[in-house]
Amino acid sequence: MAPKAIPLPEAPGAKGQPRPELLDLPAVELRDRLATGAIRAVEIARALGARIAAREPEIGAWAYFDADHAMRQALMLDRLRGTGRPLGLLHAVPVGIKDIFDTVDMPTANGTSLDADRRPDRDALAVSFLRGAGALMAGKTETTELAFLHPARTRNPLDNSRTPGGSSAGSAAAVAAGMVPLAVGTQTGGSVLRPASYVGVVGFKPSFGLIPMRGALIQSPSLDTVGTFARDVAGAALLADILAGHDPAGDRPPFAAPRLLDAAQSAPPVPPTFALVRPPWWDKASPDMRAGMEELAAALGTQCFEADLPESFAGAPTYREVVNLAEMAKCLYTYDSRGREILSSEMLLALDRGRQVTARDYLAAQDWAGIYRAGLETILSRCDAILMPAAPGVAPDGLGSTGDSVFNALASFTGSPAISLPLLQADGPSGSLPMGVQVMGRPRDDARLVRTAAWLEHWAGRGAAG
Repeated sequence: MAPKAIPLPEAPGAKGQPRPELLDLPAVELRDRLATGAIRAVEIARALGARIAAREPEIGAWAYFDADHAMRQALMLDRLRGTGRPLGLLHAVPVGIKDIFDTVDMPTANGTSLDADRRPDRDALAVSFLRGAGALMAGKTETTELAFLHPARTRNPLDNSRTPGGSSAGSAAAVAAGMVPLAVGTQTGGSVLRPASYVGVVGFKPSFGLIPMRGALIQSPSLDTVGTFARDVAGAALLADILAGHDPAGDRPPFAAPRLLDAAQSAPPVPPTFALVRPPWWDKASPDMRAGMEELAAALGTQCFEADLPESFAGAPTYREVVNLAEMAKCLYTYDSRGREILSSEMLLALDRGRQVTARDYLAAQDWAGIYRAGLETILSRCDAILMPAAPGVAPDGLGSTGDSVFNALASFTGSPAISLPLLQADGPSGSLPMGVQVMGRPRDDARLVRTAAWLEHWAGRGAAG
């Protein structure tokens, strides 16, 4: 059901030939051109409608999109410009929102028919931050069932026979397909870093708690983290800057404003140093991924050293899963109780396993997170960031799985910030496919990580151009 029409006069230019190429501009450049008036919001709304109409049938990235609703927002934003009042920091930039964030003007279905046509009465806090910044709410992007493992209908824009990953499938695919320059996702296991790797965009999972989760579906309170998708580090940082903020109703201590875009656009005082880490599950990476990571380390030369993790780190994926499943069994109990016959087999198995986790095992697993943070700190004290694969390899063929998140377990479990950069490629039957490099930093040192990742992005781009 479309939102009720808002009676607004049509602005000049609300009709006309769409220019979908506007959406191909880097997010920061688009923001700046909108801020100066070089591009009008109604042009963006037309471009949005045209690009989604062209690409959506083959990809299925959107759980909800209404071109008229986008145009009504654009008209209001252009009207605001006409008043001469200050504009928001994201004025008229279109943003896709994962369909687990409550929105008052669009349904929020959480990836399940149990919530079909659900209409929240208030926005999620992150959504309210976007509105306050003047963003154009493009629509709600597809997610897996209750943000877990059962695949969404979304296909990989680079190869429609492959998965885009999950659970932020629609957000990653919408950015990769050029439908929107920015999108919001979440990660509990690997739901930002892995899909970003599979579709060849930048995915940023900030430090745990930097962006509030209030008003979003809660699956695992110890792990759930809001993240961002863009085509470059600066865009991911721009969106994260807007979303970061303190939730006065929450129980997490406030963060100082990290000024991530400033960090992304600033040069490090000295060239950064990296540590190539081969975790105990290194053999799960494809030969192409392993070779690519080693070639990257070799190209960085003296700026990169190799570091091994103690064998005790082998338990990290399992301990993260124990925490996740135990908390899911509690947080998603209402779905289990009112619609067990509708839930997927993946969800039912997870909920049943979560109910069987003992308090002893849950608390012991939580203790390991601090041990792993300390172990990572011994490496990070010698470098600016850790390099690991963002996924085992290219996006798996077929749509029956969202892929393996094992390489994202440490960042999720320890609450560390991490960014997936599309720096590597592997040849497949249909051409080259991207593989993401995971760049991980210290918890709550997001600005340093973003600055380091932007340096690496620029360095790799210069190498490719040369």
